[in-house]
Amino acid sequence: MTFPVATGALPVLEHNRRVDVDSVVDIVIPVYNEERDLGRSVTRLNDYLSRDFPYSYCITIADNASTDGTWAEAQRLVEELPRVRAVHLDEKGRGRALKAVWSASAAPVLAYMDVDLSTDLRALLPLVAPLVTGHSDVAIGTRLAAVSRVQRGAKREFISRSYNLLLKGTLAVSFSDAQCGFKAIRAAVAAKLLPEVQDNNWFFDTELLVLTQRCGLRIAEVPVDWTDDPDSRVDIVATAREDLRGIARLARGLTTGGIPVQRLRAEIGSPRVPSTVPGVPRGMLSQLVRFGAVGVLSTLAYFGLYLALRELTGAQIANVVALLITAVANTATNRRLTFGVSGGEGLLKHHLGGLVAFAVGLGLTSGSLWSLSRLAPESGRAVEVAVLVLANLIATAVRFLTLRQLIASED
Repeated sequence: MTFPVATGALPVLEHNRRVDVDSVVDIVIPVYNEERDLGRSVTRLNDYLSRDFPYSYCITIADNASTDGTWAEAQRLVEELPRVRAVHLDEKGRGRALKAVWSASAAPVLAYMDVDLSTDLRALLPLVAPLVTGHSDVAIGTRLAAVSRVQRGAKREFISRSYNLLLKGTLAVSFSDAQCGFKAIRAAVAAKLLPEVQDNNWFFDTELLVLTQRCGLRIAEVPVDWTDDPDSRVDIVATAREDLRGIARLARGLTTGGIPVQRLRAEIGSPRVPSTVPGVPRGMLSQLVRFGAVGVLSTLAYFGLYLALRELTGAQIANVVALLITAVANTATNRRLTFGVSGGEGLLKHHLGGLVAFAVGLGLTSGSLWSLSRLAPESGRAVEVAVLVLANLIATAVRFLTLRQLIASED
């Protein structure tokens, strides 16, 4: 049996339509160059579902432009297993694959899991049951619950916990594990949220969850037993850069109103359920965590701009331009995310205070560059950046205290 190649909306053959119509849950497995593990994993999943899963189901293999024999293996599985279908996309991206397959599915509950089946399959029923009953809107597996059993290296554990802490600090999220490859969503909710999700790769999960939370929808969390796949193909550095860009984009959209949260909330959020976004903390420690997270993003943006302009304008002009742009963005973001201030009240005063802090930062950084050029003119770029890091740390402390004092004086 031959299945069409999907380039946009997924065409669905009669066979696939029959599978969808009587399926309560559509479980998608996004794959890229997984010919070695695909057959074993899908067969194991299908055996488990046919034996122990109480709901009707279909398994959809979503081939993300594989260049090996993955597509041929997927077609073989379709021929052998009646509850399995497969679609092929011409472009890579886990988020792209999930958008396409979920948007075309007729099942009322949509799920996905990684092809390595790192998550114990016994967690699948607790994952989808709250969605089948209508109790929750989205469900996620969490590796960070106290009762979860997780086997993975210290580096991945540190990265995962740091990423989720960063999300809590910058976007005020309440869910615990954004990137566990084990999630489900009600199709009616997906139909509203998927068109608003911009990311097509690994940040897709985080963006979808942030939108879900901001709309006041209920996210069920299921502790999972999870074993790390030592053959994971994820590029950690590239994914981290992509995640930081995604966080900055979401923070900007939520702050400026570019993300239509109010419209979505009116369309799909229950008026009886308050938004699950926690209130902005008033304590110094909590504010410092959020301010620090925003500061990390601001510093990365500052150095990105500085290094991009350095060869064109020279060190001093590049420093002024990069510092001014990031100072304004930093003040705007901290007003909303760190101190819980929105709208125009106090806007001018806060930005003037931010510019005062900018002037202090400019004096510190420019003075540091001037001193370095006089005292150690042969210093390399690494020393220059290190000096700027220290100066920016001091400037960040000044900015935090200035903004906190200005906003506290209005309470």
